Amino acid sequence: MNITLNLKQGLDLKVAGAAALTDKATIRHIAPRYVAVTPDDFPGLTLKPVVKAGDEVAEGSPILTDKHNPSINIVSPVAGTVTEIVRGDRRKLIRVVIETGSNKAVIDKYAVNGADTERTRQILQQSGLWAMLRQRPYNIVARDEAEPRDIFVSLFDSAPLAPDMENLLADRAAELEAGVKALSRLTKGTVYVARRKNSVIGDLAGATMVDVTGPHPACNPGIIAANVKPVNKGETIWTLDGFTLARIGQLFTVGTIDTECYVAITGSEVAEPGYVKTRIGAQIGELIADRMKVTTKHERIISGNMLTGVAVKADEYLRYPYTQITVIPEGDDVDEFMGWASLSPKKMSTSRSFPGHFLHKLFKPDARLLGGRRAMIMSGQYDKVVPMDIMTEYLIKAILSKDIEKMEALGIYEVAPEDFALAEYVCTSKLPLQSIVAQGLEYLRKELE
Repeated sequence: MNITLNLKQGLDLKVAGAAALTDKATIRHIAPRYVAVTPDDFPGLTLKPVVKAGDEVAEGSPILTDKHNPSINIVSPVAGTVTEIVRGDRRKLIRVVIETGSNKAVIDKYAVNGADTERTRQILQQSGLWAMLRQRPYNIVARDEAEPRDIFVSLFDSAPLAPDMENLLADRAAELEAGVKALSRLTKGTVYVARRKNSVIGDLAGATMVDVTGPHPACNPGIIAANVKPVNKGETIWTLDGFTLARIGQLFTVGTIDTECYVAITGSEVAEPGYVKTRIGAQIGELIADRMKVTTKHERIISGNMLTGVAVKADEYLRYPYTQITVIPEGDDVDEFMGWASLSPKKMSTSRSFPGHFLHKLFKPDARLLGGRRAMIMSGQYDKVVPMDIMTEYLIKAILSKDIEKMEALGIYEVAPEDFALAEYVCTSKLPLQSIVAQGLEYLRKELE
């Protein structure tokens, strides 16, 4: 039985620079010279390298492992040579850089035939795909010892300028079904798979399909879970996206790991928005080199979308979930009359005070904060863009005051920072809501575990 979910709260930002997907077969394939694995992409794991500079690695071979559970690996997305293990302050592990090209092509296929629950766990952990599963509460990599009540998968992305995930996955139905079958062995509950209404992807055997309509953040697995079957204290769910589900399906179909990814190159500062096919963790500069506008403006490169992505430089690397690069103006070189208070029709705003609110056009926003941070204003703005049955502003106040009892009562267990990205965008007080929620979840985890 399918579930229909009609979400009203949210906001679709009208931003220039979308990448059109015309024919998947014509997408340019870029084989990067360098790739990198970034430990910060895997929250909840304490990773240590099992390789050193100069080691040759095969595609799919372990390069990092969790100190507390050595069976959980992060694997190399390419065959090549480890050129650098970058550390920061207090020897914090920043990234492991690999130069492609090696006689070690790929590790042997995994023995997947007849895999039971325990063997399925082992294969996912050894292959590195376990690290792409996220657990709620806490929004961390799924804990090995926890059995999820349910698993939620999102097959679409509604974020600004996001890639067309459903059409990219349209020819992988068999792998998606195999992924559902594998995940079903890990829970006594239900595997929910969300898609857009009238999607090109049909029903998947073994899954309960959720047909979703509504604006962003309709794609967030946590939003879907909150409206289908919310997470209560003492319960655990897992979430993942459609590309991870397809990778799991390929692993349990043919026994190999898929380390390729489709990346949408988007944003108002991109001369030719489009798609490329590359490797997980590819160097940013290699992907955008021939697509940028010739300009003297300062630019911000974001690995991900403009709401939840990570600011990177051209010599840095593609970050999880490896699906999008957005380039927008930095804004620090703009000389604008009246600054943030300007009523220019070029300014994108959700407020009716600005003419741009009424214009049906694509805007080119920059990375400026546009106003100083100030005391929290209880305006009800957050609830208009967060489609969850929680008191958003009061939850933020509880997190800031580190009141665990109130955090629990107000729904901390079912949220993740990404669910507050739009609330951060519309926030009159200019509060870094995603950072506040991330710090609150980390504080709660350390106090209760």
